[in-house]
Amino acid sequence: MSFETPYPSRRVPLLARNVVATSQPLAAQAGLRMLHAGGNAIDAALAAAITLTVVEPTGNGLGSDAFAIVWDGQELHGLNASGRSPAAWTPERFANSAEMPQRGWESVTVPGAVSSWVALSDRFGRLPFETLFAPAIDYAERGFAVSPTIAVLWQKGADLLSDQPGFAETFMPNGRAPKAGELFRNPAQAETLRLVADTRGEAFYRGAIAEKIAAEAARHGAALTVDDLGAQVPDWCGTISTAFQGYDLHEIPPNGQGIAALIALGLLSHTDVAQRDPDDPLAIHLQIEAMKLALADTNRFVGDPAYMATGVDALLDPGYLALRAKAIDPTRAQIASVGAPREGGTVYVTAADEAGMMVSFIQSNYSGFGSGVVVPGTGVHLQNRGYGFTTKRGHPNEVGPRKRPFHTIIPGFVTRDGLADMSFGVMGGPMQAQGHVQMVMRCLIAGQTPQAASDAPRWRFVSGRSVAAETAMAPGLLQALADLGHEITLEAPDSAFGFGGAQLIRHTPAGYVAGSDHRKDGNAVGF
Repeated sequence: MSFETPYPSRRVPLLARNVVATSQPLAAQAGLRMLHAGGNAIDAALAAAITLTVVEPTGNGLGSDAFAIVWDGQELHGLNASGRSPAAWTPERFANSAEMPQRGWESVTVPGAVSSWVALSDRFGRLPFETLFAPAIDYAERGFAVSPTIAVLWQKGADLLSDQPGFAETFMPNGRAPKAGELFRNPAQAETLRLVADTRGEAFYRGAIAEKIAAEAARHGAALTVDDLGAQVPDWCGTISTAFQGYDLHEIPPNGQGIAALIALGLLSHTDVAQRDPDDPLAIHLQIEAMKLALADTNRFVGDPAYMATGVDALLDPGYLALRAKAIDPTRAQIASVGAPREGGTVYVTAADEAGMMVSFIQSNYSGFGSGVVVPGTGVHLQNRGYGFTTKRGHPNEVGPRKRPFHTIIPGFVTRDGLADMSFGVMGGPMQAQGHVQMVMRCLIAGQTPQAASDAPRWRFVSGRSVAAETAMAPGLLQALADLGHEITLEAPDSAFGFGGAQLIRHTPAGYVAGSDHRKDGNAVGF
């Protein structure tokens, strides 16, 4: 690993034996407090995640979904805590809609994040469950100063969602979004967090909180019921992986888009990308082309695994990927078509401790504040994961009852020779799988530190031959990509937050090296 700093940066890598990295500094410190208190990486990640529901409500909340990959020191474990649709969500309910509603109660599925906290703490945690909530409850009750990047996102959310039920009352004190540096309190959320802590999540799914959520849904003619909430069960699903240049990238199996990163790496293994500098135009061209093909297949075949006619094994079949890789033209940008395999707004936390445990954890409300719906008197704002379904008949991701929608949020993990190497994630909707590929190329193949890999200018495939690139990308590189046929659109890193926010921890013989994205407010902390 090289400790050179090839890109302008406001940050340096963190080197420590115990590390927490996330997108908001108060949440990172909450995790660190657990490590100082004798907790492990799970305790740290959960305390940070719970705190993020308070201090970064623009990306997540008590109404979120979550996924996790855990290295327990000897083996990997994958957790899918995404919620399912209400039982009344039949295809006929949305038959007159060209697409699923993006906001409001008709976009709300069962939140799974709280169930993930319980499951992870029960299986791996060291500290008492209620201890993990102390920082979040304090910030909700006494308030916290809103950080700059989150203030910008808060205003964007307020512009879109002020008319949604309960939103303005909770998130627009004094009739507006809070500005950077202003104190924000959410006492109702503090009480809800206490109840979740005291009942180990039972109140959220089968008690007082569930009853309030369901009553409010009924008041607005929505389908979500107490029975829907009570049926939530997270699944220990393991991981799926692809080998690349001596490393194995692990992702959570569908219903998430992590398989897109695996497909892309499988395709890239049939190119010379690993022999090229990470900023070589041809290296980036090959990654873009592989990502196009991977996303085309993912969008066509992936959904709730119980409804996928084409399974993971078919999509990752080496013979299929070798054949599919022939569609990559190293000299020209293409428009990707779907292959034919054999039938068959987010926050991210990573933590690691000196005993060897590493955690890759992600939770999200999907589109910023999600549905925009806030349940009165609870501080619970609900995700809009229903928007991830399609109304297209016969599609594996077609909306249906008690079904998991296609998910964009994905935690990543890398092993080498069966041992933990890197825990990482790149929050940001459709950017996430693309960000995973870019981080793998930079950290593992080019040997850049997690911070340098995070600092590097990013690209994002949009559609057709359209590619968005950050304004920091070198002009010569941009011109070379254009000469290869890519239609380049420049975006400032903070213009629409479309290039995600990376958090990475890499294992070394001396401990860990961590990086935290300058595109977010957070940092990597440790000791």
